[in-house]
Amino acid sequence: MVSEKIAKLINEQIAHEQYAAQYYLSMSAWFSSKDLDGIANYFRVQSKEELMHADKMFDYLNDVGGEIIVGEIPKPPHEFDNATDIFEKALAHEKVVTKSIFNIVKNANDEGDFATTSFLQWFINEQVEEEASASQLVTKIKMVCDNPSALYLFDQELAQRVFVPAAQA
Repeated sequence: MVSEKIAKLINEQIAHEQYAAQYYLSMSAWFSSKDLDGIANYFRVQSKEELMHADKMFDYLNDVGGEIIVGEIPKPPHEFDNATDIFEKALAHEKVVTKSIFNIVKNANDEGDFATTSFLQWFINEQVEEEASASQLVTKIKMVCDNPSALYLFDQELAQRVFVPAAQA
């Protein structure tokens, strides 16, 4: 039901999502080492979301008869300059993920693969939300990073985030 080309692109996206999970986990570890456990929590939740995205794609590819090939996941960086650097890298990474998903949609459209195009609409909407949130957090960390009291409150704000699995349609 799905072409080999689209299956290959989805398999690559699964690996991208798994890498993103590791990347965010690495960011979480950096914040944990600085005793900023609320911000560390934010990135732990982000990591779990990326794994959920990979699982959704895995299940879809299985449902449409595509061959699932688990790809290699490179080791993410673990050293960062500062908190602002991390949030800027997270935003940049979300933009890369968005571009990759758009590429799959473009190829699915070119092939007339309406099932994949429809499936990926959820991811398009998710990426709009992810980029907006990451951009907002870059702005906030730039405002608070030099103010210990403000950083404390920002850390407390991000401690409230919890992982909520996506609803099944």
